[in-house]
Amino acid sequence: MGDPEVLEMVMEEERRYRRDSSFVLEMSESSSNRETSCLLSEAREFDKDKQSKDSIFFRDGIRQIDFVLSYVDDIKKEADLKIVRRRNFEENLRKTGLELEIEDKRNSEDGRTYFVKIHAPWEVLVTYAEVLGMKKPIKENDIPRPKKAPFNFILGPLKLPKNVMHPKPEYFTVQFTRHRQELFLIEDKSSFFPSSARNRIVYYILSRCPFGIEDGKKKFGIERLLTSHAYSSAYPLHDGQYWKPSEPPNPTNERYILFQNWARFSYFYKEQPFDLIKNYFGEKIGMYFVFLGFYTEMLVLAAIVGLACFCYGLFSMHTSTASVEVCDPEIGGQIIMCPLCDLLCDFWRLNSTCLSSKVSHLFDNESTVFFAIFMGIWVTLFLEFWKQHQARLEYEWDLVNFEEEQQQLQLRPEFEAMCKKRKLNPVTQELEPHMPLKNRVPWYFLSGATVTLWMSLVIACLVAVIVYRLSVFATFSRFMESVASLKHVKSFLTPQIATALSGSCLNFIVILILNFFYEKISAWITKMEIPRTYQEYESSLTLKMFLFQFVNFYSSCFYLAFFKGKFVGYPGKYTYLFGVWRNEECDPGGCLIELTTQMTIIMTGKQIFGNIQEAIYPLALNWWRRRKARTNSEKLYSRWEQDHDLETFGSLGLFYEYLETVIQFGFVTLFVASFPLAPVLALLNNIIEIRVDAWKLTTQYRRPVASKAHSIGVWQDILHAMAVLSVASNAFTVAFTSDIIPRLVYSYAYSTDPSDPLRGYVNNSLSIFLIADLPNATAPLDIRDFSTCSTLCF
Repeated sequence: MGDPEVLEMVMEEERRYRRDSSFVLEMSESSSNRETSCLLSEAREFDKDKQSKDSIFFRDGIRQIDFVLSYVDDIKKEADLKIVRRRNFEENLRKTGLELEIEDKRNSEDGRTYFVKIHAPWEVLVTYAEVLGMKKPIKENDIPRPKKAPFNFILGPLKLPKNVMHPKPEYFTVQFTRHRQELFLIEDKSSFFPSSARNRIVYYILSRCPFGIEDGKKKFGIERLLTSHAYSSAYPLHDGQYWKPSEPPNPTNERYILFQNWARFSYFYKEQPFDLIKNYFGEKIGMYFVFLGFYTEMLVLAAIVGLACFCYGLFSMHTSTASVEVCDPEIGGQIIMCPLCDLLCDFWRLNSTCLSSKVSHLFDNESTVFFAIFMGIWVTLFLEFWKQHQARLEYEWDLVNFEEEQQQLQLRPEFEAMCKKRKLNPVTQELEPHMPLKNRVPWYFLSGATVTLWMSLVIACLVAVIVYRLSVFATFSRFMESVASLKHVKSFLTPQIATALSGSCLNFIVILILNFFYEKISAWITKMEIPRTYQEYESSLTLKMFLFQFVNFYSSCFYLAFFKGKFVGYPGKYTYLFGVWRNEECDPGGCLIELTTQMTIIMTGKQIFGNIQEAIYPLALNWWRRRKARTNSEKLYSRWEQDHDLETFGSLGLFYEYLETVIQFGFVTLFVASFPLAPVLALLNNIIEIRVDAWKLTTQYRRPVASKAHSIGVWQDILHAMAVLSVASNAFTVAFTSDIIPRLVYSYAYSTDPSDPLRGYVNNSLSIFLIADLPNATAPLDIRDFSTCSTLCF
C-alpha cells in the first residue's frame, strides 16, 4: 500500500480544511526519511537502567512521548492476523508523520509486554491543530484581572495560590493555521502545544489510521484494534509521579501540582483549580468539575434553610398539639384502633404510635410548605445561574462555536465500518458514509421494546417489595406481641416501623442489583442502534440509563408519596392486592415518615456505596495488577509501565459521574418537602465526591485523552425536566402525603379553641366502627370488652 493511498484514507476528512495541496507533497516526500530514522533509533543498543524511571521521552531524551500502545505476544491461532494488523497500523502511522519507538518485552517489568511509544513532530502537530480548529495565542492579554473585593480577606483560607489557579497568562487567541505561524506566540516549539493538546492530536490520528482491508472492507482505528485484542491498551502518559515534582529535562509536573492542591482530602474546603484541571485533563473533564463545584456551592444555601426547618421541627416536636394528644394516656391511650391486618393483627391503642407521631412532626410541620416553596425557587435560580456561569466559561476557555466547528464531524468508526453506501453532503459537497433508515428501524424497535421490558421489571420488583411488606407485617405484629423480651422495644419499634425499615433496605438491595444489569443492557442496545457520531451515541445511552435509573430509584418514593394508604377501603370492605393481601394503611401521623425513611436509606446508602466503590475498586485493581506485573524486581519500572498498570478511566467514565450527580439532584428536589435534610446530605457527599474524583483521576487512573466540550450536554435538558417535575411532585407531596393541609382545614373550619386551634384534631381525623360489624374473616380471634374501634378517615 503506497504513501498516497494511505494519506487518502487517513486524511480524507481533513482535506476540506486545506487551502492547497502542499501538505500532501511534504508528507509524501519526508515520510520515508522519518520511517528510516525511526527504525534506526529502534535498532540502537539501549541500556534501560541509564534512563530515569520517570522519563517521558524517547531514548534520545529529546522527543517527548505523546502516546503509548501496548500488546502481549499471543500464541493463539489469531496471532498471525494480529501481527499483520499491528505491522500495517504502525507502518501507516509512520507514513502520516508520527514517530514510533518500540520497547522489547525483555525490557518490560513482566517480561512479556511490548510498548510502542509515539511522538508527534512539529509538522504533524501544526497540521492537525488546524484540522481540529485549535485556538492558539497571538498576543498576551493586557487587560488586568479583577481586583480583590473589599472583604475578600474573609475567604482567604478558601483560596489557592495565584500560580495554581491561573498557571498561565491570559492571551488573545485565534484558530491556528500552519500557513501563518509567524502570527502566533511561538517562543518554544516544545511547549507551544501542551501535553493535553498533543495527546488529543495523536488520538485523532490513531482513531482514523487504517490497518488493512479485510473481507473487502476498509479496517481502521485504534478502538477496533483494542476490541480485537491486537493491542491491549492505548493511553497518554501522566507528567510524572503524583507525590514528587518532575526533574529536568521533564516539563512541569502538573499532576503533582493537582495532587497537592486539589486531590488531597485535607483541602476539602479549598476552591478548585479549574484552569489547571482543564489544561491537564481537557475541557470535557474540566467542565464536569466546574458543574459539580457550582452545584455544591448552591447546595450550601439549600442546606442551611433545610437544616433550619429540621431544627424547627426538632424543637417543636414535643410541644406539637397532635403529638401531645396521641401520646396522652387520657386521649391517645383511650382510643382503640382497628386491626391493621386480618385475623393475625390485634386491636391497638393510638398512643402506641407516640414516637412515630413525634418523628412525623419532625419532618411534617409548618415549615414543610415554606421549604417546598423555597426549593422551587432554588432549583430555578440554580439552573439559570448555571447557564450564565457556563456561558462565561465557554468564552474564557475558547469554546465558542466549538460544536459547529468540530463535534458534528466526529463520526464513529463503527458507523463508518457498517455503512456500505455513501451519500453526498449538500454542505461540504463530499461523499460521506450513509446508512438508510430502513436498516436501523428494526434496531430502534428492539431498543424500545428492551427499555420498556426492563422498566416493567422495575415496577414488578416494586410490587414484589410491596407484597413483602404486606406479608411480613402480620408476622412482625405477632412476633412482637408474643416475645416478652420485646415488650420494651415496642415503645419505639412498632410493626409499621419495622416493616418500613426492612422493606426499604430490601428495596435498596434490589436497586443495586438491577443497576448492574442496566449498565450492560443499555450499552448493548445503544451499540446495536449504530449511532452516527459520538455525540449521538452518548445522548442515546444517557437517555436510556437515566430512564432506567429514574424508575429504579424513584418508583418506590412515588408509591409511598402518592399511592400508599389511598386505596385501603374501610373496616368490613377493605381492598386487597391480587385478592390476597390487604392494602397497606398509613400511620395515623401520615405516610410522610415512611417516605422520609425510604429516602434516607436509599440516598444515604447510594452515596456511601458509590464513594466506597469509586475509591476501593480502582485501588484494589491497581494493587493486584502491580503485584502480578513485578516478576523481576531488578528491572526498572518505567513511566509507561507505571501508567500501564493503572486502571482505565474509559470513554464513559464521565458519563457515570454525571449520572450519579443527576440522580442525587432528583433526591434533593423531587421529594425534598418530606426530607429537608436531603440538601445537607448531598452537600456533605459532594464535598467528599470532589476530592474522591480528583484523587482517583490523579493517582489511580491512566491519564484520559483530552477532549473538548462546551457544556454539560444532554444532562442540562434532563436537569430542566427534573426541575419542572420537582415543583409538581413537591406540591402533590404537600397536598396528598403531608398532614399539614388537613390540620389547616381543621384549624380554620372546625376548631372551637381559639387559644389552640389544633386541639381535638386527632379525634376529629378518626372515624368510629362497630366491632360487631367486622366480618369473621377479618376480625381478630380474641374477644375484647370494647364495642368500637377507630380508623383513619379516607
